[in-house]
Amino acid sequence: MLADRPTGYDIVERLESEGQYRVASLAPLRWRRMMESPLGFFRGAALLMAEDLARGPSAPVTVQICGDAHLANFGVFASPERRMVFDLTDFDETDVGPFEWDVKRLVTSLVIAAESLGLRHGAQERLARSVAREYRVAIRRFAEETRLDVWYSTLTTSSLMQDLRAAFTDVTRRRIEDVLQHLRGTDDTSAYQRFVVPGEHPRIVDDPPHFSHDEGADETGITSEHIMGIIEKYQESLSSDRQLLLSQFTAVDTARHVVGVGSVGTECFAALLCGRDHRDTFFLQIKEARESVIARARERRSDGPSALRVVHGQRVMQVTPDAFLGAGEIDVDGHSRSFYVRQLYDHRASIDVERLDDTLLEAYGRICAWTLARAHARSGTSAQIAGYLGGSPRFDEAIADFAAAYRERNAYDYATLHDAVVQGRISTQG
Repeated sequence: MLADRPTGYDIVERLESEGQYRVASLAPLRWRRMMESPLGFFRGAALLMAEDLARGPSAPVTVQICGDAHLANFGVFASPERRMVFDLTDFDETDVGPFEWDVKRLVTSLVIAAESLGLRHGAQERLARSVAREYRVAIRRFAEETRLDVWYSTLTTSSLMQDLRAAFTDVTRRRIEDVLQHLRGTDDTSAYQRFVVPGEHPRIVDDPPHFSHDEGADETGITSEHIMGIIEKYQESLSSDRQLLLSQFTAVDTARHVVGVGSVGTECFAALLCGRDHRDTFFLQIKEARESVIARARERRSDGPSALRVVHGQRVMQVTPDAFLGAGEIDVDGHSRSFYVRQLYDHRASIDVERLDDTLLEAYGRICAWTLARAHARSGTSAQIAGYLGGSPRFDEAIADFAAAYRERNAYDYATLHDAVVQGRISTQG
């Protein structure tokens, strides 16, 4: 069950404490997005859950964890081999931690989503147990495979449908396939058409808050020259062949980029790069990395630059990490700032929860659980995790109980945030 919070624990103060690392003018947007729904709040409150988990008992087996493995941080994207794969997609909070922290965050997010879809608590419990069981069975299966087979195990959208033949009815499989068809993301060609002002000197459109240009330095001292400097320096972290490829492109414009819920306010930029001509383009995302919520909750400082932590975690947990994934540092007003870089648009897309019902939510949750188990197995500890979990359903039941309890805590915290707005403690205006 849940550990009690310390007397006087203030969730608004804890969330506001993250503001010291963020662009202050974007705080109202962050609050608005968190207030849209209990699931939106949950997505933006990774720190609260990490601190709650740190206060309770944890398994002795640690691995590279995502740190924020909620249902919207899984999705489809194009691999360097141009296959559409399903995997974890966000690693801002990745760190070494107890494996079950990821499982608890995933299952809790699914239960909160089920609540928003109107599922009764009995159905939510069955969903939670089913997803936890999928993780337990998958991790045992990975423990029996060779290390190389685990490392190269990829879940493409085509293989996914084949694997589902024995798990779901024909009707359910067809509905899952329909959901996957609607997971088509944005590629660089369509992104250019939507987000670029064409011409002899192409420029990213101004479309606040999604894209905007800062005149001079922004609130934390970052300028477009800094971003260009990061792009130049980060190339050293790429393999020699990727350096050669990137050298054939020129960065022609940068803009502030705002996405998601939990990331709102983090220094994040988009860069437009052109190769042979205006039809030969792609986007990079340049995002600042700070100490993970896992490290903060466990009161343990991470070694080395935070961006290297993110890059390392993604390369460990993803089977096909971005070809342009890398990290670089710059000096701003005498302080070293750490950024990681990746492609911004490469058919990346996540699930639309509103398209799901109880059957599809369970199917999607089981797919995420298999993917999470594979990501954890890549750390080489699948046998230890499998041995710790055993063959009984006790783990499934414990995770389901935790998810139900945390659904209630999240609802209480969500209401507390609303009260803070009414009382004027925080503002959503701006």
